[in-house]
Amino acid sequence: MKRISVLFVLVIFAVPLFAHHGTEISYDRSKAKTLKGTVTDFRYANPHPIVFFDVTEADGKVVHWVGEIAPTPFTLQQNGWGKNRTLETFKKGTIINITVGPSRAGAPAGVVMKITDEKGTPLLAALGQDGGGRGGRGGRGGDEE
Repeated sequence: MKRISVLFVLVIFAVPLFAHHGTEISYDRSKAKTLKGTVTDFRYANPHPIVFFDVTEADGKVVHWVGEIAPTPFTLQQNGWGKNRTLETFKKGTIINITVGPSRAGAPAGVVMKITDEKGTPLLAALGQDGGGRGGRGGRGGDEE
């Protein structure tokens, strides 16, 4: 009976470890796509910031995309990307080149892997992969509120 009780307690405490959504389950980084788009909105929020952008396809059709930025706002701040800097950089109308691991479900969504400005200057890179995201500004701190 004691073994069953111990096993039950272990299972109860182990279940929450698997509760967080899996980025690799939802998105496929091995099929990365680089898109040119125009920022329509940016939400600097937990658990992950989100960039909304429009992509004009070859036939002229505009597709509304969503990019989930893997690091949390805290991690972005630790890499110099406080809320003010981020919202200013990704304000509505900004042209970006964005590399995403697309949705496995086929939706116009993806996990953001890299963002550059229209000239190719890195803004956010190696996001959620190796703790990158310094985007040309090393160190901690920055314009945190």
